[in-house]
Amino acid sequence: MPNKTLLSILFFVLLFGCKTEPKKSAEPIQNKTVKESIDRSSVPLPPSEVPEGMVWIPGGMFFQGAVLQDKMAMQHEKPRHEVRVNGFFMDIHEVTNEQFSKFVEATGYVTVAEREIDWEEMKKQLPEGTPKPPDSILQPGSLIFKKTDSSVSNLYDFSQWWEWKIGANWRHPSGPGSSIKGKENHPVVHIAYEDALAYCEWAGRRLPTEAEWEYAARANRKDSKFFWGDDIALLSSHANTWEGEFPVFNSLQDGYERTAPVMSYPKNDFGLYDMAGNVWEWTNDWYNANYYKELAATGKVTDNPKGASNAYNPNNPYIQEKVIKGGSFLCSASYCASYRISSRMATSMDSGMEHLGFRTVRSRDVD
Repeated sequence: MPNKTLLSILFFVLLFGCKTEPKKSAEPIQNKTVKESIDRSSVPLPPSEVPEGMVWIPGGMFFQGAVLQDKMAMQHEKPRHEVRVNGFFMDIHEVTNEQFSKFVEATGYVTVAEREIDWEEMKKQLPEGTPKPPDSILQPGSLIFKKTDSSVSNLYDFSQWWEWKIGANWRHPSGPGSSIKGKENHPVVHIAYEDALAYCEWAGRRLPTEAEWEYAARANRKDSKFFWGDDIALLSSHANTWEGEFPVFNSLQDGYERTAPVMSYPKNDFGLYDMAGNVWEWTNDWYNANYYKELAATGKVTDNPKGASNAYNPNNPYIQEKVIKGGSFLCSASYCASYRISSRMATSMDSGMEHLGFRTVRSRDVD
């Protein structure tokens, strides 16, 4: 973002976190009770019972959160706590541009990044007195990544490499002039939470809970940091991430600077692709900085957790955020290493970004 004035900083927060009031219609599909018993959902299923493009994730127990040997783990990944989940179906890979195009063609859906911005709605989510940006800036768009010209001293000042781009959306991932032609099998990006819910409703699916996502990514590797084990030397052959000095230079050791085609890297032990890197993925859970502590404090196994009852992020007190999982092509060992299984991040429901997509799940009894 140009010039570190108060207005530019506030405007960055504004655009990063909120653009238009989310719809309220699709949310309930996410919270229906899973009916099958743990025993029934733990058994394998014959291929004929598995929906096309999905795999069956048998139910079971696992420890959610950072493993003890993970020195990169952040505080909101701790403490580790025991969880039991029922079985469910999960997309083999992230929803692609081709799949999302079919949804848009069938429904005429317009994503959040393509809609006109309503300042009156936007300012309700901001500190009182936040100045209105110029009308020339309050136009439909999204956030895209832009490499810096030199090394940065503060890796927590995200405004150094994120740029608000008018005209950036799922059809034009890098802004006007860019296209998804030839990228039909890349993950769709610039997807806000509301957009993901709308797709799920059309497809008869839902978004995974955070526990389901992490259980599926771990795939019975009890104490591994990564879905393939603990060997960081295998990163470039197993995930699309940032290798080199972030955000200045990417060595492209894994073959891609931005998104990669889905299924470009090895699958995990459950048969799922891209459970590390490529693009972040929405879950249905509210982000609450105290949630893991609250679960661990009970001293009990939590059955099918649906996430915190409310959003709470002391760093973004005015914004309602959901948990996203999996990391992206921007994840670097220098400051987040979010290709780790336990990694999690908080993101505003109505934000879309160049490295944010989703995949869907379905319970055995249709949700």
